[in-house]
Amino acid sequence: MQELGLKSEKASVEQLGIKDAIVHWNLSPKQLADIAVEAGQASRTNSGAISVDTGEFTGRSPKDRFIVKDEITENAVWWGNINIPFDSEKFDKLYDKVVDYLSGKEIYARDAYACADDNYRTNIRVVNEYSWSNMFAYNMFLRPTEAEIKSFEPDWTVINAPGFKANPEVDGTRQHNFAILNFKRKIALIGGTGYTGEIKKGIFSALNFELPHLKNTLSMHCSANMGKDGDTAIFFGLSGTGKTTLSADPNRQLIGDDEHGWSNENTVFNFEGGCYAKVIDLSAEREPDIYNAIKEGALLENVVLKNGDIDFKDGSKTENTRVSYPIDHINNIAKPSIGKNPKNIFFLTCDAYGVLPPISKLTPGQAAFHFISGYTAKVAGTEAGITEPVTAFSACFGAPFMPLHPTKYAEMLSKKMQEAGVNVWLINTGWTGGPYGKGSRMKLPLTRAMITAALNGQLDNVEYTNHSVFHVAIPKECPGVPTEVLSPRGTWKDDEGYYAQANKLADQFNKNFEKFAENANDEILAAVPTTKETV
Repeated sequence: MQELGLKSEKASVEQLGIKDAIVHWNLSPKQLADIAVEAGQASRTNSGAISVDTGEFTGRSPKDRFIVKDEITENAVWWGNINIPFDSEKFDKLYDKVVDYLSGKEIYARDAYACADDNYRTNIRVVNEYSWSNMFAYNMFLRPTEAEIKSFEPDWTVINAPGFKANPEVDGTRQHNFAILNFKRKIALIGGTGYTGEIKKGIFSALNFELPHLKNTLSMHCSANMGKDGDTAIFFGLSGTGKTTLSADPNRQLIGDDEHGWSNENTVFNFEGGCYAKVIDLSAEREPDIYNAIKEGALLENVVLKNGDIDFKDGSKTENTRVSYPIDHINNIAKPSIGKNPKNIFFLTCDAYGVLPPISKLTPGQAAFHFISGYTAKVAGTEAGITEPVTAFSACFGAPFMPLHPTKYAEMLSKKMQEAGVNVWLINTGWTGGPYGKGSRMKLPLTRAMITAALNGQLDNVEYTNHSVFHVAIPKECPGVPTEVLSPRGTWKDDEGYYAQANKLADQFNKNFEKFAENANDEILAAVPTTKETV
């Protein structure tokens, strides 16, 4: 056994069951990148970043994500097709196989942590088969000082072996790849897939259990930024809703782009130390911060290179092309990644039915309802067979990563927003004046103007009217926005068509909510939409 590099005297992968390996501890990103390039596993781009192919899997595999069912999780986890139970004894046997597979190899170990707020710091030890996977861990988790590494003790361990393939009939997996959380042993075991997002989301899922369940701290799949006066804004939204674009505000500091906690001390803290951004169709004009972050130290995944340049438009390998980089590759960031005094929360949705207001204010019950729903829409032409808008719901705007029942997170959010006096806004970045194909997409400058008005308190004292189907409060005026844009019904030329679409969307909301209703309190139940007769 050779264990090289900076580490605690007590640290050894032998404690994990790995034997006779050459272990490189806490190498720099440059060292890891050089190793990957020399091994032929990565290419260096003209920007200085390296590019890898993650192999068979270019995204997460939700059906192969498991949680060990034991005395800790049995009565707490919301079991089902998202949180799939795994047998404890089978986990132990599979773990032994994985560490035996890593034994005798040249591998890479890293000490890192999650949660920028020291009160919730979670130390993580990551052991990777590949150097570039270890570079991803450097980019995405928070980075301890050399002094901290010398006395480092992990709370969680990630074992990552992309080259190991499970035998489903023997090992209890669905197929050869797997990502399994064991809360008793505090291990995230990942094999058979090179997609690095499984590492990041494994720890996110663990925190989504431990923080709310054990520490009464809300965990959130969101971005966050902070104004000059220290006011924090939180942005929830599924893919295509504008979360990254709208939270990247030159007048506000970025706290983080994806995963945060909201503590009892009323702080909002980033779980991570980096960003993992989609780069399909990326351009310097539309997303200058992300574009300029792709430099030495960044790790690209599954992009197409042409003479060392990245072809951002080429999705031939996958539409889910990605880049990871440390958060300090972004200029305007909060240091440390902590905000205080949350004042505004924005739920972003791309409503292709064209019926939701471009901005509306939510009551605590409505906020909880829309949080549980996590709505957006896929539009015609985006997928084969889709000829009209299709609703897409993801509870808490991140269902695949939430081990507890969604109402647990929703009730915590409702309680916190009431205690902190937070305003919650529903922002429709989708269609107005008609559904997709007839109306038009809400203009980005108008959406920015509405969010800015909300952040600046310019909507605090204006008059509101309630939507007759969704009951949300719609401002009658907003600085920088034409009045006629604010009322979705007013932008349609056909009242009967408008209410037919509104009723159709309300029915979809209510059908989706049926599986949550039994666990919802009266305040949340009162926020359920009602249908209205067409005129």
